[in-house]
Amino acid sequence: MRIVLFTHPAFMASQSMPRFARMLQQAYQARGHDVQVWSPPARVHAWVPAGRLSKWAGYVDQYLLFPLQVRRALARQATDTLFVMADQALGPWVPLVKHRPLVVHVHDLLALRSALGEIPENPTGFTGRLYQRYIRRGFAQARHFICISQRTRNDLERVGGVAPEAAEVVYNGLNQRFAPTPPAEARALLRRAGLPVPEHGLLLHVSGNQWYKNVPGVLRLYAHHARTHANPLPLWLVGVQQTDAVRAALADVPPQGTVHFLHGIDHALLQAAYSLARALVFPSLAEGFGWPIVEAQACGCPVVTTDDAPMNEIGGPQSVYLPLLRSGDDLQAWAADGARALAALLDEPPQAARERIAACLAWSRRFEADRAITQYLQVYERVLTSHPVAASTTLARSAP
Repeated sequence: MRIVLFTHPAFMASQSMPRFARMLQQAYQARGHDVQVWSPPARVHAWVPAGRLSKWAGYVDQYLLFPLQVRRALARQATDTLFVMADQALGPWVPLVKHRPLVVHVHDLLALRSALGEIPENPTGFTGRLYQRYIRRGFAQARHFICISQRTRNDLERVGGVAPEAAEVVYNGLNQRFAPTPPAEARALLRRAGLPVPEHGLLLHVSGNQWYKNVPGVLRLYAHHARTHANPLPLWLVGVQQTDAVRAALADVPPQGTVHFLHGIDHALLQAAYSLARALVFPSLAEGFGWPIVEAQACGCPVVTTDDAPMNEIGGPQSVYLPLLRSGDDLQAWAADGARALAALLDEPPQAARERIAACLAWSRRFEADRAITQYLQVYERVLTSHPVAASTTLARSAP
């Protein structure tokens, strides 16, 4: 296949989507496909790389200059070229190629749901609401979508304003290898990095400070857990900054509790932490997918997460589920219930614990990268063969 992959510009602060696009490019090329990546170069943004006007300079590059570049380049593309948007947030570019074979990858619609007032914990300003409507008006003109979860697919049809001919669910594949690190090796890695080496394991939380990660809730839950144990397991928070809300929750942890904040640890150390953890505590208020759930299970670490999609979709039957903490709920009561659920997990008999770990490892295999790539390409092939102009061109090329 000839594939043109649209992705976000390199000057964007978040690089998760460019990384996703690079992963797709490398995987498709390894399977023999011809792949080009189209992304806005920094022209105006290069003159205003920082400050209040840098965002608007980036918008000029993305939505005024880049479309001119795309229109010129389209004339040189074969009619059987498949165009792929690596993220639905690239919706404003969809009208440029909507008449060609096109697939849009949809990751999550949290920003759109916030803009529509569905998520009171994350209010959106006036310009943000306009921007999300601009994005939606664009991607709604596509007809073929790949969603990372059933929750995302439901949101796409419910709030995305689309009635796609084909919106298929393909779960994300891990873009790095995660597997159990033997305990002695894991402890040696931590020791060499100057990190504490827990004798009986640890509790782990991996995230940033996004509103939906519920870090204060994690700390309140841990505080309740620590109060009922003379020597509670330490809690490791990976990637979390100490904001005012985090510090306020941290003050609730009793003296016998221990909380470590870790930043910038490499893949081997993260894998070691997952492997030594007795549980990943991940009670998010919302998620697009929930990568740490899969990463933890691939390392044999049980997961405590939220009984709401997509967390309960990704976590599988072997995870422990807590009620969703909604705005206005009693946080302390929720945390106390969560601490009891965590204690029940930690107190499982050895055989039950071994069975849960085995189930975690087995479940994680459905998120292998090769499986996701194969499914993406199958969707692409179907879109190409269903497009009248592309299909006729492909048949003409293959005729003797």
